[in-house]
Amino acid sequence: MVDQVTITVEFSNNRLLPFLFGEHDEFLHKLEKQFHIKVNNRGNRVQITGSPEGIHSAQSVLRHCYTRLERGLSLDALEFEAAMRIAAQSSQGLRISLDQEEIVISTHRRVISSRSLNQKKYLQALQNHELVFGVGPAGTGKTYLAVATGVAMMISGQVDRIILSRPAVEAGERLGFLPGDLREKVDPYLRPLYDALHDMLSGEQIAKRLSSGDIEVAPLAFMRGRTLANAFVILDEAQNTTPEQMKMFLTRLGNRSRMVVTGDLSQIDLPKGTKSGLQDAVDVLGKVDDIAFIYFNAQDVVRHPLVGKIVNSYDSYQPLKAKE
Repeated sequence: MVDQVTITVEFSNNRLLPFLFGEHDEFLHKLEKQFHIKVNNRGNRVQITGSPEGIHSAQSVLRHCYTRLERGLSLDALEFEAAMRIAAQSSQGLRISLDQEEIVISTHRRVISSRSLNQKKYLQALQNHELVFGVGPAGTGKTYLAVATGVAMMISGQVDRIILSRPAVEAGERLGFLPGDLREKVDPYLRPLYDALHDMLSGEQIAKRLSSGDIEVAPLAFMRGRTLANAFVILDEAQNTTPEQMKMFLTRLGNRSRMVVTGDLSQIDLPKGTKSGLQDAVDVLGKVDDIAFIYFNAQDVVRHPLVGKIVNSYDSYQPLKAKE
């Protein structure tokens, strides 16, 4: 049995402690359950009893969340659970830890930060590389964080515009057969990108910037023949591109531009036998300097907790082979 030890953590600003502990000490109870420890708080002091590893993780979470509050950032249940998830991953020997400085993205409507280790690496890559691939399952924040970074860079003047694109796989080359005008034909495929924008900017700002061309949302086919300069360019659902489409898109990169490619290789909707352009890019460009590849997994899912369990279950499921 691992020896139990006790430490005391002290915080200087009592006014922040109700937010740090949560309503009815909800966050402290979460710490106890996650790291198999016992937590008692008296005034501005928190006493933690448990294994050395559990205590270290819990202390890291509390100090990290307290620092967030000191900086004027929000701390809700999702943020606290994200800090616990990062601490748990860090204790397993991963290099990035809660002690490293956090990248915070400020947009007009909200302040956004990482909620997992891979999200933290992703945000760092988005800041430091002109071409970034984010690959992994749904709910890991690949597109959301890319849109947030693009909006922040546009607001600060680092880029002049944002270009958001997706392949319209189901429609293929037959968009003309769908009802409505061109916008009505392609909007269903681009709706997730609009949803992300509405989290960053007001509806009035989005309409104004769409009208002026500061924000462009268009299907992948519209990228052919263009050179995208002074722009933050995002290709979403890239697993549904062909290798030819992917090469076409990547070679649109112009001066003072940044490009982000996101996709989930487990959700390919291309015709059977067609290689995914995203998989092809991983194979061809995986060792090219100055291109960042960030791979997400179920531990990075930041939607409802059940989503991570669903992803894990699908990834690990091995159906029984029928007897011949």
